[in-house]
Amino acid sequence: MKRKFARIVIYMEISYTNTKMIGIADFFVMEVVMARTVAIGIQDFEQIIKNDYFYVDKTNFIKEWWESGDSVTLITRPHCLGKTLNMSMLEKFFSLKYADRGDLFEGLSIWKEEKYRELQGTYPVIALSFARVKEVSYTDTRAKICEILRNVYIKYAFIRESDTLLDADRDYFDRIFSVDVSDVDVTFALNRLSDFLSRYYGKKVIILLDGHDMPMKEAYVNGYLDEISPFIRSLFNATFKTNPYMERAILTGITSVQRESIFSDLNNLEVVTTTSDKYATAFGFTEEEMFAALDECGLSDQKEKVKTWYDGFTFGSHTDIYNPWSAINFLDTGKVGTYWANTSANSLVGKMIREGGRRVKETFEQLLKGESIICSIDEQIVYNQLDDNEEAIWSLLLASGYLKVLEYQLVDEDTGDTPSRYKLTLSNREVRSMFYGMVRGWFARVGGDYNDFVKALLVGDLEAMNGYMERVARQTFSYFDTGKSPSQEEPERFYHGFVLGLIAELTTDYVITSNRESGFGRYDVMIEPKDKSGDAMILEFKVYNAKKEKTLEDTVQAALAQIEEKKYETELIAHGIAPERIHKYGFAFEGKSVLIGTL
Repeated sequence: MKRKFARIVIYMEISYTNTKMIGIADFFVMEVVMARTVAIGIQDFEQIIKNDYFYVDKTNFIKEWWESGDSVTLITRPHCLGKTLNMSMLEKFFSLKYADRGDLFEGLSIWKEEKYRELQGTYPVIALSFARVKEVSYTDTRAKICEILRNVYIKYAFIRESDTLLDADRDYFDRIFSVDVSDVDVTFALNRLSDFLSRYYGKKVIILLDGHDMPMKEAYVNGYLDEISPFIRSLFNATFKTNPYMERAILTGITSVQRESIFSDLNNLEVVTTTSDKYATAFGFTEEEMFAALDECGLSDQKEKVKTWYDGFTFGSHTDIYNPWSAINFLDTGKVGTYWANTSANSLVGKMIREGGRRVKETFEQLLKGESIICSIDEQIVYNQLDDNEEAIWSLLLASGYLKVLEYQLVDEDTGDTPSRYKLTLSNREVRSMFYGMVRGWFARVGGDYNDFVKALLVGDLEAMNGYMERVARQTFSYFDTGKSPSQEEPERFYHGFVLGLIAELTTDYVITSNRESGFGRYDVMIEPKDKSGDAMILEFKVYNAKKEKTLEDTVQAALAQIEEKKYETELIAHGIAPERIHKYGFAFEGKSVLIGTL
């Protein structure tokens, strides 16, 4: 059942009786103003306005974009930040099909200017979305795109018999409807339709493409990137570059894949990323908009909680942007939850972190613990370089909304010195909660063994630890390694993933650190209780080396000896942990076998 709210507005007329301005209220008028219904999942602008559902006015984006004069605009924003709704709004504003629907914009900011009231409903518009193109093969992806284009043609089927079209044009219409349509016809489909519409209406078209990057992302995840790139490049080139029948166009997506060469020929492309000031408040809710919505829905006392959970997006120099999907769900239920994170396409991010090497996992460990990182960022995501460039993951996380910019230093335009450096942290509590869940999911394949290992570790049951860890390692080693080929770093990738699992499970009662200096060296893992009367643990990992050790037990002893020689317990003792409460464990790896020992 939908939550219903009401605002009570009280009016009073006051008579002043003397010069001291003492007022006497002659009468009161009480008005009950019902808050708008908070509808979930509706991305059609007309439906929202027609039913008076809750809506934050973003129509000023229409004016900002139109007055920019840009031919083709590519806007990247994280998942569920209002891209689809804004594209629907643009379609309803410009499309000739909505020429008599100015009522949809009455009372909104764009309707205040006569110039835009006259502009509404005056252009043929081609609107389509690739956001749901999530197929696992090139053949299926091509077929899905063909079906999308076919549906666009169906909307304008009435012009097929128009006198403005020739027989050859009608033949082209028929070929698009064919199941075995050629690549040449498909990639020119939007170009030709622009021609047909401009002849029929006597005016160039506006093209709106939502989710332009989804086919490329899925192609990377599923291994057919090389097949799809030429097809998408030809389609985009014909549509947005060699198209004299196009007035303007907007593409939206989560990432910019400009350097993937699918936009290689477009010199008329304006790219607006999350670090751009352009259109910074057009997507997502500003804090003023968010707090006004909470007031409307009778949730004024929840502002700090909502800020902690859902604030954190930064676009250009504009901070305190809230993701609207979680905001809308909170307005509807009055309860916090991982609404946005649960809808996001996390497969690519999860794969890159899980299969990443030591540096990726250590950096991610910092983020999970609420710390910040400093790295270079390339906003032009190149999918075919993701496997070879570990830093690319932070660019992807920033573009996807999981990270926010705290500070940044750009390249010196005169000298080219000082590469762009960004100070980044997780966007908010919702994102951190989502990542905790993702890490726990990595170990779901081993059932209760991982959790049982953690319990055995905390009580010092060495026999149980060995039994559980053997099964955990055997079943998850390859899961943490790259899918292309076995890696010499496999044990290292595993144990750093294992550490992330410890962080996700134990952060309520323990501080988990890894690869930090203590004593005379750098330990692998330290588990420090927040209650100083509790037990602490130091874990050292070593891979069996046949040149140095005869058995796996020797490797365990080498790990334990290193803990003692380097005096890794120094930091714990300095923090007030009694030496007798510090337990030291050596982990020895040989292939997928693990042996654990203690002093």
